Parts: sequence; C-alpha cells; structure tokens
Amino acid sequence: MSETLGINKKETAVSFLERVASGDIRKAFNDYTAKEFHHHNPYFRGDAESLMLAMEGNAEKNPGKIFEVKRSIEEGNEVVVHSHVRQYPEDLGAVVVHIFRFENERIVELWDVGQPIPEEMINENGIF
Repeated sequence: MSETLGINKKETAVSFLERVASGDIRKAFNDYTAKEFHHHNPYFRGDAESLMLAMEGNAEKNPGKIFEVKRSIEEGNEVVVHSHVRQYPEDLGAVVVHIFRFENERIVELWDVGQPIPEEMINENGIF
C-alpha cells in the first residue's frame, strides 16, 4: 500500500464512497475532493455540484442504501474501487467500478461504470 503526501489514497477513495452512500454527501465532497473536481458520468453535468445534487436525490429516495467494497486497487495517483451497491436490502443491486484520480491529496477526477445484477446468471462463478 503506497502513501503519498501522508494519505492513503485507497482508504480515502473507499471512505468517500462509504460516506456518500450513507448520505453524508456534501461533507464527503468537502473533505475529499479538490476545488477543480470533475467527473465523467454521462447522465449529469461534469461539475461537483451537479453530481452532489444527483447523489442527494438518490439518497432521499433510497435512505437504506447498502454499499459493499469487494476490492480496491491503487496505482500511482489512481484508485479503482469494485463494489456491490444496493438501493435497499431486497435489491439485487449492481456491480459498480469507481476510478479516482488524485492530485495533492485530493480527488480531482472520477469515473464510474455500473452493471445491474441479473436475477439469473449463466456464469457459474457468480458476479463477484
């Protein structure tokens, strides 16, 4: 596990996601993202405020969201977090991969991709 400038980027990325999933969105953005933060989710404008508003709306609709990290990988200034996200306990949920880019101990860029978990799977190895 590498540390740059005194922070552990994997722990920071995971903590950011856990706090966002728990509804602590504005504080997570304030504590972990840089002023120049931007993201690549195609459904929202690329600025932090637009993404926060979307996350707050989702948190209001799904106060029982469950976020479970399956693995995280750090390489240089980037961290990848592979997780299982469910909007409520009975939800099969989705596999989500978040890719973070850090500069000066802060998250400056974020990509996310997701795949809904199907009710029936052909693959005997499972989705995780």
